Order: sequence, then structure tokens, then C-alpha cells
Amino acid sequence: MRILFAGPSIYGANIDLGSIELRPPAAHGDLARAVLDGASAIGLIDGVFEAIAAVWHKEILFALQRGVAVAGAASMGALRASECAKFGMIPIGKIAHSYLDGSLDDDAAVALIHGPTELGSPPFTDALVDIEHTLSIMLNSGCINTNEAKKILENARKTFFKKRTIDSIVSELPNAVYLRQQYKKYFTSLKQADALELIAYIKQLSENNIASPLSWKLEQPRTWTNALNKIANRKQFVQNGEQV
Repeated sequence: MRILFAGPSIYGANIDLGSIELRPPAAHGDLARAVLDGASAIGLIDGVFEAIAAVWHKEILFALQRGVAVAGAASMGALRASECAKFGMIPIGKIAHSYLDGSLDDDAAVALIHGPTELGSPPFTDALVDIEHTLSIMLNSGCINTNEAKKILENARKTFFKKRTIDSIVSELPNAVYLRQQYKKYFTSLKQADALELIAYIKQLSENNIASPLSWKLEQPRTWTNALNKIANRKQFVQNGEQV
């Protein structure tokens, strides 16, 4: 069984997941739950944080120790993949590799707020990595100049991720209407491109994929075994991501 945790990063994309089971953005315990459900491969794209605890590194290591292939990209998956790559998690896409090589070090660069799972987790704000990617495309097209791109990027970087929208970023700039129109015309999501790359990777894995042998051993202190027992007692996910 192959399981994918995704939401806003794939919103609006026309994707054939095949036999991959789609679950909502992952929270603490969800990857361990997937392992206990029998996952042979896990793709982590989107995850929650703040109000709900984020995916724990320990559960990624738990999955890897169990022989589960774990790949990450685009958003929370890119962050965790860069942090756990040396243990066997697979970073996929430009964002994950930018975190891995240190050229990107701001966790909030992939953060945004989004709507409920029932509506497909539509994004309500713009991720900084997508703004930077789109600005480079706009520059290459010639629709904006270097000074305009620099100012937009400065505004984007100093705007809190929960308020980071192109409307708020360009609202006080000259030619705001034009800049907004051109941004929306050329908008290209790097997060979604990386997410699609991860999905393609997960799809080509066999249902009974066996991960590479590990050179380390997972320690299991009481705090972890207690947490795992609680996760094991959770009710299992149904296909739409809700619990029953």
C-alpha cells in the first residue's frame, strides 16, 4: 500500500494517483499510523503545524526502520526530507534539495494557510517559494523589470506567511493593478511541480517496495513506545481522510 499526504500543494492539479491512497496533510502521528496500516511507501508533501503538532521525526525513522520507503517534497515534506535524508528519507524536487544544500533555510518559505480538506485544501495565501519562482518567470518574460521584482520580493519576505498574498504585497506599489494581473498570468507553483515529481516517484514504486538497508538502529525509549501505543489505538482513516 502506497500512501500520500497532500492538500494545498496539489490543489487544482489534474492527477491520476492510480492505487495511491490520498490522505490529508499530515499531523503528528499520521506517518506512524500509515506504517501500522501497512504502508510500503509513504509520500509526504503537506503537513499541519501550530495548532496541531507537526509530523515527528521519530515516526519517519520508525517508518524507515520498518523498511518503508519515505519520500518528501514541496512543503512539510521538503523540510522533513532535508532533515532526515541522512537516515534514508528521499528528498525530491528543487525545494527539498534547496533545504538540503542550505541555499534555502527559512521554514516559512513554504508555509501558507489553506481551506478545509473537504474542499481540497485550497490555498488562501502565497508561499514565498512560489512567489520567487513566479517572479523569475516574469523577469524572463520582460513584463517586469529588475527593480519591480526586487521590491515585490522585499515585500513578500517581510510579510507574515498568514498574510502573504500577491494582493497585499503589491497593493502600495506603483502599477499595482498591472503587477497583480501579470503575476496571476504567469503564476507557476514550484511547490506543485515538486509535488507532482514526488507522486510520479511513488507511482513507479512496487506495491511491495523494500527500502535500502539502514546503517543505524532506532532507539525506542518509553516516551516513544507510549506515543506509538496511543497512535496504534487511533481509529483508522477512511479514503476521504476522515476518521471513523
